[in-house]
Amino acid sequence: MPTSNLKVPISASQSVFKGRENRTVKTTGTSEKLRVGVIMGGISSEKEVSLESGRNIFSKMDRRKYDPVAVFMDSTGQLWEIPIKLLMRNSTRDIEEDLETEATRMPYETLRDRVDFVYIGLHGKYGEDGCLQGLLELLRVPYSGSGVLNSALGMDKYVSRNVLAMSGIDVPRTLAIPIGEWEKDRDAFLVRIENEIRFPCVVKPTREGCSTAVKKIVSPEGIPEAVEDAFRWDPVALVEEFITGIEITCGVIGNESPVALTPSETIPTDDVLSLEDKFLYGQGENKTPARVPEDMLLKIQNVAVQAYRALGLKAYSRIDMFVSGDGRVIVLEPNTLPGMTPSTVLFHQAAASGITQTGLIDQVIQLSLDAHARKRGPL
Repeated sequence: MPTSNLKVPISASQSVFKGRENRTVKTTGTSEKLRVGVIMGGISSEKEVSLESGRNIFSKMDRRKYDPVAVFMDSTGQLWEIPIKLLMRNSTRDIEEDLETEATRMPYETLRDRVDFVYIGLHGKYGEDGCLQGLLELLRVPYSGSGVLNSALGMDKYVSRNVLAMSGIDVPRTLAIPIGEWEKDRDAFLVRIENEIRFPCVVKPTREGCSTAVKKIVSPEGIPEAVEDAFRWDPVALVEEFITGIEITCGVIGNESPVALTPSETIPTDDVLSLEDKFLYGQGENKTPARVPEDMLLKIQNVAVQAYRALGLKAYSRIDMFVSGDGRVIVLEPNTLPGMTPSTVLFHQAAASGITQTGLIDQVIQLSLDAHARKRGPL
């Protein structure tokens, strides 16, 4: 495979600024373990997937190097340090029922005194979009993944596609519909959709994940309901071309010299990839490596790295793409905090390159620490 024996170089000894004092926390070369707060749950539509990601990160973290702390964000945005018996509950709702009696409140301003580093297991709004990253920057607590601006770029599909297109990367034909303009003249948008995007097309919110409110539309009559449904989640709806081809996803890890993992092919059970296809074990089917010729695998990897660089991403990400029938590699969107559930495709891709789940989590932490050690101002 093109990415066999992948190794991302990490310096032998890294340090990162912690708190407001000139203290450093050694991450290697010392017996002191790094205290890693794993934040999961949250207030987005993806909070249940976040719970699965967070507890997998917590359980797979190398205890020889790290001292993990399970941190739950409740539906009001408050943080709690939770014990194992809450961590293993079935849902975020189950956890919230006993927070007051079984968990310890963790005010934001005390976070830096409890942990040295935050591994963000959140997905979606307020966790993946730069909001939490900005808070952690103010607290001077280093965290996993990309910085404030780049996280926000990755979350907004329309803005990120504009950046990618300006960088010469192929993206779907896309029309953004702000809710205010739709209410003023929806007929004008219906004409533009028919002329610029054509049918079938896909309607979705611009800042949601996990296939939330994503619908394939085959005629103009279906547009108003789909757009209104997208507005329930975001003030901007996207209408994009429906691409016929192979759905591909490719992990990328690194900072200044990012490396693509082995691309995977995702086989949906319907026309549009569902939440269950992505994360439910045994529901969707993934093929790693993707069933394309080797030269196409290399092309996919190259495009994934180009997109990663164009958006200024850090540590790790997953780039979702399509390979069309005529050989185009079309970038749909980046996932700046990709799912880390036990069955997630990112771990399949890492395994194809000889990296265990524990090893990938370790590399994400080390790459993130390196990015924070080198930054000037916010990451």
